[in-house]
Amino acid sequence: MKKIASFTVNHDILEKGMYLSRIDGEVVTYDVRMKKPNGGDYFSMSAAHTLEHLFATFARSSAVGDKIVYVGPMGCRTGFYLLTQGGLTHGEAIKLVQESMAFARDFEGEIPGNTKKECGNYLDHDLAGAKALAEDMCEVLKNWQESDLRYKE
Repeated sequence: MKKIASFTVNHDILEKGMYLSRIDGEVVTYDVRMKKPNGGDYFSMSAAHTLEHLFATFARSSAVGDKIVYVGPMGCRTGFYLLTQGGLTHGEAIKLVQESMAFARDFEGEIPGNTKKECGNYLDHDLAGAKALAEDMCEVLKNWQESDLRYKE
């Protein structure tokens, strides 16, 4: 079988940050890496679940919300994928992630989409954990530039 693109990234040297993972036609995939791969520190599924609700809600409600295809956590529990389309620039994508993380860091109140009717696992949330992840990423991405989107080799 063909090796998928994300398995060609050298996870031994990958650091926290935001990276351009791939471009498939009009769809651009960003790797929002929140934990050092294989570093022994991974986010909990409860924190990731809550951050997914906050990140996706903010991104889809933003001025560029019509260009958001998908926001979701990686199975390895080290980051999120953000998929965009429709000509969103890399700079706009970085700004969106920075703003999304600030929104999650500062969020108070009821988690969006957190009822039994709206969510398939509505009891499994960790707002404090999601806020801590977001706070860390605010610091990591505060000076992120388009030139930082390249994976190191």
